[in-house]
Amino acid sequence: MINVRIVLRKKILSSGEFPVCLRVTKDRKTKYFKTIFNSTEDEWNSATGKFNKRNNNYLQNNRLLLKFQDRALKILGELKMESDDFTLEDFEKSYREISNPVQNNVFTFWNEIIEEMIQAGRMGNARINREAYKSILKFYGSKNLTFKNITPTFLNKYEVYMRSRGGTDGGIGVPMRALRALYNFAIERGQVKEEFYPFKIYKISKLKGKGLKKALSIEQVKKIVSLDLEKSPWLTNSRNFFVFSFYTRGMNFADMMKLEWKQVDEERIYYTRSKTKGTFIIKIVPPVQNILEFYKKQKRDTKYVFPILLHENLTPSQVANRKHKVLQRYNLQLKEIAEICGINKTLSSYVARHSFANCLKQKGIATDIISESLGHQNLAVTQAYLKELDSAVLDEAVEILL
Repeated sequence: MINVRIVLRKKILSSGEFPVCLRVTKDRKTKYFKTIFNSTEDEWNSATGKFNKRNNNYLQNNRLLLKFQDRALKILGELKMESDDFTLEDFEKSYREISNPVQNNVFTFWNEIIEEMIQAGRMGNARINREAYKSILKFYGSKNLTFKNITPTFLNKYEVYMRSRGGTDGGIGVPMRALRALYNFAIERGQVKEEFYPFKIYKISKLKGKGLKKALSIEQVKKIVSLDLEKSPWLTNSRNFFVFSFYTRGMNFADMMKLEWKQVDEERIYYTRSKTKGTFIIKIVPPVQNILEFYKKQKRDTKYVFPILLHENLTPSQVANRKHKVLQRYNLQLKEIAEICGINKTLSSYVARHSFANCLKQKGIATDIISESLGHQNLAVTQAYLKELDSAVLDEAVEILL
């Protein structure tokens, strides 16, 4: 026996709503298929499988739900004509083909991808995709967007829209890359054919940010290391984060946040970089040793070295929120530190990594050694990286001619 119903699935979302799903049951097995809708319980009629009058657009939304149900019944009819032995997997394959009015919807599919990212703990990616989703929805003005609608002309118009609102190449590139990745997912999962891929013509590479990487000299770094914070004790953690990152080959904030005491012995730090999955073994030099001893004396009741994640067993969402909050404060306080030290550059967490590479470059260290220190996967990445850094070495080379 086959049963098809529109139901409110009792799986609460972060918004407090529940997903409206198509439920298909055959031979006592059930599969759920998300629609483009979410709903609160007081806007939903469980008996009829429809929105009630408390929903602002209940008539229009119910008509669309009926189309989803009709589509499912049509597919089931076609499968039954071919064979009575078809499975729910056969139905799912047909239901998810590109002619499906639900699954071909960009925003529906995007919500599924974002949910997968959240479940995988990729909160940063989920946040970027959520912001891109909102931006493109605001530009298009409707949720009835299909992948075939995303053409080179669509992308060019979206770029113009973003620029008219003050968008820069770097800022426009973020949602564009998110949309390109989404389109690639859609092709992989059979939602749209590769022949419609618009990014063969519209090139995102032209949107590469033109801002140069900021880097400090070793003298400026030493000013931060030796900074007396007796009058500004609230800056201690931020100064320590920066110095630790610099002397651990540019360890990024996410890896510092998750660094555990068990990864530290008397002479070395062992960790896997979250971004590239590369394994690092870092020698503990005196500035790093001083910082480790400072936090060891605090005897906090967690496994983490730094006072960023203050509790264990946090959810991915809680970790992401804590990271965002502390990183924001860290970057703000780095600007205070720069001012106290008389450094006329904008400091951020990334500057520590850039400065590490720049200082090695200024000391004449070979590019292949710098590449290995940074954990780059090939020399070309390091060469491009160094090209954007401080030009002090080149300036000194020119002065030789004077």
